[in-house]
Amino acid sequence: MNEIRVFSPATVANLSCGFDILGACLDKVGDELVVRKTKKKGIVITKITGQELSKDITVNVAGVSALALLRETEVDCGFEIEIHKGVKPGSGIGSSAASSAGSVFAINQLLGKPYSNKELIKFAMEGEKAACGSLIADNVAAALLGGFTFVKDGLNHDYFKLCTPPELFFTVIHPQIEIKTSDSRAILVKEVSLEKMTEQSANIGAFIAGLYTDNYELIARSMVDSVIEPLRSTLIPKFNDIKEISLSNGALACGISGSGPSIFALSKGFSTANDIALAMKKVYSKTDLEYDIHISPINDEGIKIIKVK
Repeated sequence: MNEIRVFSPATVANLSCGFDILGACLDKVGDELVVRKTKKKGIVITKITGQELSKDITVNVAGVSALALLRETEVDCGFEIEIHKGVKPGSGIGSSAASSAGSVFAINQLLGKPYSNKELIKFAMEGEKAACGSLIADNVAAALLGGFTFVKDGLNHDYFKLCTPPELFFTVIHPQIEIKTSDSRAILVKEVSLEKMTEQSANIGAFIAGLYTDNYELIARSMVDSVIEPLRSTLIPKFNDIKEISLSNGALACGISGSGPSIFALSKGFSTANDIALAMKKVYSKTDLEYDIHISPINDEGIKIIKVK
């Protein structure tokens, strides 16, 4: 195998009750990366489509994560990377994670898979650090493991995959504005009350219990964020209107995807997810904002191989 094309999916992080802890993997929307072996050692980004991004491997997150992998891996070749962006930077659905995870997954495949997908997370996190300044694992873990994921301790590489109920769908609306993760983190408070901590702990525990028992009602009443959402939602146009109309059209929950501006609604069944998409369109059609809407089942596989040579 000398060349590989992979699909690296978009992701939804936090899921309201699990700030920097929970992630979920989407299907159909994401980046495609082509990676090929070269005789000359090193990493070169040869092509980027879809977005205007730097090809500097010390700046581009795909290059940063790839370099992190090669620092710990003996290789007798180099790699060229093409990045075809399907996820806009600053969208809140894991743009940097898709590229960071995609490059290390592809290189690992070309090397004969010396690392498991779980072991690749620590390299992909370096790309996330380049993007937002922090070693965050929630998005890259979801992209590499698939399904719902839980980060117990990202710095000590303690993360794992959760159960995925079969009927869950995401509806994600992405207003075409950019909110940098670093900026959205800057407005957060550094301390919360004991009452809020207890409430969030109870919510995340109940949410996980709901996943493992297919208890959709429990999932719905657990996805509540009284700490982060009130602050970040002020940065997102019509957030409260989108949330209200999503819930009134059958959503189990609705919240901010990652650091925003994308807003997710989680629902049971495609029909409900589609109804929510139509309702979301009605809200934004009354504004001057351009937007995208994605309806997606949970991608339980994560990054997928499209083609090898």
